[in-house]
Amino acid sequence: QMSARTAQLKEEVAALHAALAKLASAQSEMDKMRRQEHEVFVQNHAEMKQGLEGVKLALKILGEYYASAGDAHKAQSGGSSGIIGLLEVVESDFAKNLAKEEAEEADAESQYQKVTQENKITKATKSQDEKYKTQEFKSLDKTVAEYSSDREAANSELSAVLEYYGKIKERCIAKPETYEERKARREAEIEGLKQALQILKEETAAFAQRARHGGRRHHAFLAAQ
Repeated sequence: QMSARTAQLKEEVAALHAALAKLASAQSEMDKMRRQEHEVFVQNHAEMKQGLEGVKLALKILGEYYASAGDAHKAQSGGSSGIIGLLEVVESDFAKNLAKEEAEEADAESQYQKVTQENKITKATKSQDEKYKTQEFKSLDKTVAEYSSDREAANSELSAVLEYYGKIKERCIAKPETYEERKARREAEIEGLKQALQILKEETAAFAQRARHGGRRHHAFLAAQ
C-alpha cells in the first residue's frame, strides 16, 4: 500500500510540476503581450493628445483672429465658420478616440492584473501542494526502504532459525520409516531371532549330552561301592 501511495504521489507531483511550468509560460506570454500593447498605447496616446492640442490651438488662434478682424472680414464670416466648424469636428474625433484608447488601456490593464493575481494564487497553491506531496513521497520512500531492510533482516533470521530447527528435528524426531526400511528391519530382527534360537538349540543339546554322561559315571560309582 505504501508503494502504491508513493507511486500515486509521484504522478501527482509530476502533474503539478507540468501545470506550474505551463502556468509560468502562459504568464510570461501574457506579460510580453501586455508590454507590447502598453507600448502601442503610449505611442498612440501621445500622438492623439498632440493632435488634439494642435487642433485646440488652431481653433484658439482662428477664434482670436476672426474676433479681432472686425467689419473688414464680416464678408468672410461664412468661410471662417466653415473652417472653425471643421476643426471642431476634428477636435471632437480626436477627443473621442483618445478617450476610447484610454478606456481600452484601462480595461486591458485591469484584466491583466486580475489574471496575474489569479495566476499568483494558483501558483502558490500548486507549489505548496507540490512541496508537501514531494515531502510525503520522500518520507514514504524512506519508510519503505527501512521496512524492506527490516523484512530482509527478519527473513534472514527466520531462515537461520528454520535451518537450526531442521537440524534439531533430524536429531530429535524419528523420521517415519519407508516400507523397504521396515521390511529390512523386520527381516534383520527375524534373522537375529533365528540365530538366537539356533544357538539356544545347540546349547540345549550340549547340556543334555553332558547330563547323560554325568548319569553314567554316577551309576558306575554306585556299583563299585
